[in-house]
Amino acid sequence: MDFRLEDIDDAEVERRLSIVEPLTDAVRELVDAVIRTEVDDAELVAAREQIEAIVARLRAQQKDKGYGVSFTRDFTGMPWGNAATGARNAVAPPLRIKKVDGVTRADVVLGAAYEGPGGHVHGGIAALLLDQLVGETAAADHMPSFTGTLTVRYLRPTPLGPVTLEGRVTGTDGRKTFVHGELSDADGVTVEAEAIMIQPKHFPARDAIISTIAKLENERS
Repeated sequence: MDFRLEDIDDAEVERRLSIVEPLTDAVRELVDAVIRTEVDDAELVAAREQIEAIVARLRAQQKDKGYGVSFTRDFTGMPWGNAATGARNAVAPPLRIKKVDGVTRADVVLGAAYEGPGGHVHGGIAALLLDQLVGETAAADHMPSFTGTLTVRYLRPTPLGPVTLEGRVTGTDGRKTFVHGELSDADGVTVEAEAIMIQPKHFPARDAIISTIAKLENERS
């Protein structure tokens, strides 16, 4: 797995975000505009040509494969290519998950890009967001948990628009963590999930990052 250390401080993280997040937001707006536009064919062709030129500029220098996940020395994660939370990923709504007193929560607006049945959220998008939620709910001590099983129950269609996600741990058994997650609109829960999350026996990438951090600290002392 592509996990790596970047020896940067919080100020540098924020500086980078200040550049990439507005770009990603603009691409999200582009996606929404393409879905809902009713301009004539000539405008569509002209827009395509301009977009192709921008794509060529951005591809002049790029990573191989995915973005991976970087961490700072205090284990601030930068999963900026993530399909649910990525600051560089216009596919992501993006989800911004906070954990308070053991409960994870996120508020997000799901617009036209996430449509399944007309006017409603695609069921696969609901499952994607809940999968991310339960993973972050189960994670602890800089150690991730990976999805063993995710059982999703659709109670009713979720209208496009603002939704809230909440997750909580319901039990543990060795390396297994049991998590309950919910997706709700203003009228209540629309989708719920039960997950069994598995903490790996060994996570070499985490150990390598910790070792590198210790080495840097020794060099600076």
